[in-house]
Amino acid sequence: MSRRADIDVRPITEAEFPEWLRAVNTGFLRRPTPPEEELEVRRRRFDAGRFLGGFDGGRCVATFRSFAQELTAVGGASVPADAISAVTVTATHRRRGLLTRMMDRDLAAAKERGDVVATLIAAEYPIYGRYGFGPATWMSEWTVDVPRAGLDPRWAGPDDGGRIDLVDGDDVRKLGPELHERLRRSQPGAVSREDLWWQLNTGAVRFDESWTEPHFAVYRSAAGEVEGLVSYRSDDNWHDKQPHNTAQVDWLITTTPGAERALWRYLCSIDWITTVKSGWRAPDDLLPFLLPDPRAARIAGQADWLWVRILDVVRALEARTYEGEGSLVVDVRDAGGFSGGRYRLDASPEGADCAPTTASAELTLDVGELAALWLGDESAVRLAALGRVQEERAGAAKMADALLRTSRRPWCPDMF
Repeated sequence: MSRRADIDVRPITEAEFPEWLRAVNTGFLRRPTPPEEELEVRRRRFDAGRFLGGFDGGRCVATFRSFAQELTAVGGASVPADAISAVTVTATHRRRGLLTRMMDRDLAAAKERGDVVATLIAAEYPIYGRYGFGPATWMSEWTVDVPRAGLDPRWAGPDDGGRIDLVDGDDVRKLGPELHERLRRSQPGAVSREDLWWQLNTGAVRFDESWTEPHFAVYRSAAGEVEGLVSYRSDDNWHDKQPHNTAQVDWLITTTPGAERALWRYLCSIDWITTVKSGWRAPDDLLPFLLPDPRAARIAGQADWLWVRILDVVRALEARTYEGEGSLVVDVRDAGGFSGGRYRLDASPEGADCAPTTASAELTLDVGELAALWLGDESAVRLAALGRVQEERAGAAKMADALLRTSRRPWCPDMF
């Protein structure tokens, strides 16, 4: 392995994009050389200055990409986010500080632009805490044993006056963006989607011929309003003339509990389907309790999902809403130097004010722990028990929970 110290970390040029993508694919254990179709599709996202590479003798050995994103805070306000993706360091060049150099450069640019937070989906848990990120949302996957669920297989459709129809990709591209935007405006932790996302997930744009078309179903309310969409695939698995087929949900988005209930009921009533796999859902999703026997839905996977890095404490805490009323002085430690300091939060259901202060701290925590608390999912009391939050005043962690925690858990439906 080379031990050269002169590895050049910088924005890539458009001409270097194929070599950069080769390094990305190598890092994620995909075939190194992408087909031309994939190269052209991924090139659409190229943004000079936000695609970073580490180069050793002309070969790309580290990659990093960021792009503009909107993240929904508690209460529905959107904050500008620096979304980070395609992070790799080739196995031959580890422990050289390449990720740190790329991360520091990108976060400094994000701070300069005025982004309130940075976001990412962590492939590995231990990596990003040292850069000030904290796990702000979690996800669960359920597997439903349909025969055990207790549902009537003769279900004829929603009983609330709504209806479910099968649609095609063209319909989804017309209906989906507006529906998703309505969901995003009400779902803490949700992020914006670009138009290319809808094209890729409906087959309008394809990497190669291996793409298979899913089934799409739409739920419309009694008033005719689109309130839910689902994309799913099914296999063809029979034993002894008996069906044992699985419906795998790619994604399911709804804006009302009625739509969610109807679409899950639909998936569990499709002829020959004996198993439904939910895909990535919120950890407090309604799914298990929409079934007469909730034990028919077992958790197949549960993990951290969206990680957040707060770049502007004042704007982050003032952007969200609060169900309770109170004041809290927090001492935020930030080794990266972007958002550390002591802040006083005065919050109520009518709004919030946050400002730097010289008052004595009531709670001391790392910026990554503040990120875990910000969207309402984590408990300051629990973090204090773990030694990750320090109470400077007895009861401060309980006050933080009263202000910051939410009645429903945040959820990010997207991978990026």
